[in-house]
Amino acid sequence: MAPPRHTNILSSPILSLLCLVFLFSSSALAASAVIGVDLGTEYIKAALVKPGIPLEIVLTKDSRRKEASAVVFKPSKAPKKGEFPERLYGSDALALAARFPGEVYPNLKTLLGLGADNSVVKEYAFRHPALKLEAETTRGTAAFRSGAFAEDEEAWMVEEILAMELQSIQKNAEALAGKGSIVKDLVITVPPFYTAEEKRAVELAAELAGLRVLELISDGLAVGLNYATSRTFKSVNDGGKAEHHMVFDMGAGSTKATILKFQGRTVKDVGKFNKTVQEVRVLGSGWDRTLGGDALNAVIMDDMITQFIASPAAKSISPTVEAVKAHGRASAKLLKEAERLRQVLSANANTQASFEGLYEDVDFKYKITRAEFEKLAESYAARIAPAMQKALDMANLEVKDLDSIILHGGAIRTPFVQRELEKFVGKADKIKTNVNSDESAVFGAVFRGAGLSPSFRVKEIRASEAAVYPAGIKWTNIYEKPQHQRLWQADSLHGAEKQYSFKNQKDFSISFYQHVPSSENVSPGSAEKELITLTTQNLTDSVARLKDKFGCTDADINLKLSTRLATSNGQVEIIKLILDCEIEEADEKDTILGGVKNMFGFGKKDQAPISDEDAEPVETISSSTESSSSSSSSASASPSAKDSKDAKPKITKRFEVIPIKYTIEVKGLPQLPKAELTRMKDRISSFADSDRSRALREEALNQLEGFTYKVRDLLDNEGFVEASTAAERETLEAKSKAASEWIYSGGADASREELKSKLKEMKDIVGPIELRKEEALTRPEKLKALQEALNSTKAMIAGIEEQIANDTKARESFSASKESAAKETPKPTTISSDDFADLEDEATTTESEPVPEETMAPPVYNKVDLIRPQSLYDSISEWLNKNLPLQEKLTITEDPVILTKDLIAKAKELQDVQVDLIMKSMQQPYKSSRPTAKKPKKPKTKKTKSAKKTATGSATASSEKAEKTLEFTDDGKPGFRVGEDGEMPSEEEILAFIEKNKENAEKEKKAEEAARKKDEL
Repeated sequence: MAPPRHTNILSSPILSLLCLVFLFSSSALAASAVIGVDLGTEYIKAALVKPGIPLEIVLTKDSRRKEASAVVFKPSKAPKKGEFPERLYGSDALALAARFPGEVYPNLKTLLGLGADNSVVKEYAFRHPALKLEAETTRGTAAFRSGAFAEDEEAWMVEEILAMELQSIQKNAEALAGKGSIVKDLVITVPPFYTAEEKRAVELAAELAGLRVLELISDGLAVGLNYATSRTFKSVNDGGKAEHHMVFDMGAGSTKATILKFQGRTVKDVGKFNKTVQEVRVLGSGWDRTLGGDALNAVIMDDMITQFIASPAAKSISPTVEAVKAHGRASAKLLKEAERLRQVLSANANTQASFEGLYEDVDFKYKITRAEFEKLAESYAARIAPAMQKALDMANLEVKDLDSIILHGGAIRTPFVQRELEKFVGKADKIKTNVNSDESAVFGAVFRGAGLSPSFRVKEIRASEAAVYPAGIKWTNIYEKPQHQRLWQADSLHGAEKQYSFKNQKDFSISFYQHVPSSENVSPGSAEKELITLTTQNLTDSVARLKDKFGCTDADINLKLSTRLATSNGQVEIIKLILDCEIEEADEKDTILGGVKNMFGFGKKDQAPISDEDAEPVETISSSTESSSSSSSSASASPSAKDSKDAKPKITKRFEVIPIKYTIEVKGLPQLPKAELTRMKDRISSFADSDRSRALREEALNQLEGFTYKVRDLLDNEGFVEASTAAERETLEAKSKAASEWIYSGGADASREELKSKLKEMKDIVGPIELRKEEALTRPEKLKALQEALNSTKAMIAGIEEQIANDTKARESFSASKESAAKETPKPTTISSDDFADLEDEATTTESEPVPEETMAPPVYNKVDLIRPQSLYDSISEWLNKNLPLQEKLTITEDPVILTKDLIAKAKELQDVQVDLIMKSMQQPYKSSRPTAKKPKKPKTKKTKSAKKTATGSATASSEKAEKTLEFTDDGKPGFRVGEDGEMPSEEEILAFIEKNKENAEKEKKAEEAARKKDEL
């Protein structure tokens, strides 16, 4: 017996294809919604792209197009361990800055990736003295301790607070995307000067928020992408000239200038076709990290403090600059008002502000003109041109090479900034305002996200980011001396692969660094900031294997490293690390079998075929050399087996490659342990759960409070009073008053369950009363509709029963006529040829085909069709006859026996049954009672004159016995009576019959319409 055959299900090509479709569809669905986030210092903007929602701004809960970058933890009187305070975002948070200056956290972007001892962090703490800023224990970065939590609560890292803001944006985006939508993927804009540490901080914030970063894109490139979406540039393949534009972006925290190159390029498309794509490439970037709207606000704030101290009202308390700045509430008021004054001065020549009880209950009035402000900001205005010149120097361009300057950011509206731009460019016509200076970056970011997602098909624009900071490697060579090699320059593009060969033969480490000038002031120490360290694991053993097994020498052995800057974030990626050696081998020709194998094209088993996918030139050369030597071997082996024995072995060269194992250690700021990351994620998740619980509790409180007001209105409602008893109204009024007093005496802080319980007590009284009131209004109409449905159902059942009886009689009559007609059916006629016909053909006997048997259309209905309608009619009639008398005896203050919903449901049941019966009659196919067979064809035979006469005579005799007629049956259907000779009616007779049939059909249609209108009435 043969063993059972096992079939591998996964080997099925159809199943494999279905699995692939499922995987691709799953990944496409997972990435179907993408958001782009413009992570600004002062404001955060977001845009969503989703099937059916193309590039739309995500509105805040207040329907604003941008959200202030701020979070507040609203403190409670006595915070308990494990409890979370109320949390607000955006403008709601800033509105509480003067009230809770130590719990509002604005403009945190400038602190990302920086140590707590950095001068930028210290300046932030100086401007916000009420915040309790400290160093995080693991990484040493900025963290904030909040008084809204218990004393033993861990401080909040900047990345954790930013994660909360990203979750708020995610929530708003999912509300825009629609119910059930999940948004996880996003593209975030970052300044071009962000180092690897600062980018890691942004990615850490997204990870804590549960989001996946598709790409970190620079602000300037995002604006450039948005600029290119509505334009087409000439192809350089056709002699077109590339365009060069500068994106000048001055926001709240910094100033950036980015040189972009725009051009078209013709590339190969599917098959033999070509297509033109658009390219946007970053050529250079310049910046000033601290020049922005916040710095200008600080200028006005310092001037206000100076004037306040010099004011006569303040001399009585003798305040100092340090004391006023250190006062949290006063600093918050001054900073908020300074921003407003700066924005007003952009459109007005002067403005003023008033403060009530600014410091130590001293009032203060402040006035400033645009000229005074510009004089105070002279040193800041002088820093604009160097940032733009730095970008031109990196791109190796001059101002005259620029086609235009594209403006972006809120601070560009400042008049002296625009004058500095015109002075630098030389003529104002190059300064363009043809993009949205507030939303270009966010639209460019979401467009980039749509291009990265497999769910969307967008205009093909190839964007290339620049490294901005040079990067390279450091290691110790074979002579135990430190060696240094720069792999990427500042203008190197992301995604550019670099290869480097080492001669090291023992396990060692390679350090990757990023060269950040000390002027950037991001971290102390060397300008070469270490990124990662690669350490080999099996290099020593692999070198020994090459020497022992293949006889490789030190000169032949090379360690090759392939690496690149990731296109998603600019971080270093290791592509490949291999050890190789070129070795020589003899071909397989020392046996007859080897010669025959080579003669028939069977080479050595380890021979590698030529592949178009080989990227390494060495591997390509090795493959072609080996193939050519094999061909030579085949040619020399083909003459005879003896030649194969005598020929000298052919020497070939190939590379022996060994993959090297390695470990990667992230350098720079210490990485958070896995347990710490889990703790942070759980804490943020618990905070979100607390927000949801608080929202549900507040909703329950609002419902309870609103219901107490509703009860007051109901007690004055005439219909409600009529449907209720005095006892019910008295109880309801007492409970309503008690609930109101309870809310205002401390019940507002009760749990959600207690609030819902109070609400349920009143609803249990109101519900039945409102039901009675509603039933009394709607029951008569619905009762009448049910009675009409019963009557129409009864009439339809009676009509169908009559139709079934008529059909039964018609079928009996039809069967009787059919039996009598069968007895009169003529026999077949035989026609014989004469004697002379036998000389040509055999005698032919022709029988006329039998006339097809007449049939009668099947009946439309039968008794089975009436079982369900009759049963339903009987049950509903019985239910109505039983309950209607009981309902008529009840008063309006008693609970009804017959409910409106039951009347509606039962009427619908009857209507459905009627529709089913009508549809069955319409679905019956029309079938004529006349035979449908064609006139039988006569055989083509040669006949003699006598035969023809006989045939003619037979036909004449037959026609005299029966005539063909056209008539209608008793039920109005057409009927054909065929003559005994089998001939059909003529064409004129059929046309006349059709006209008569049409007239009958029109009459029947009019009669049906009249009956239907009567039923409707």
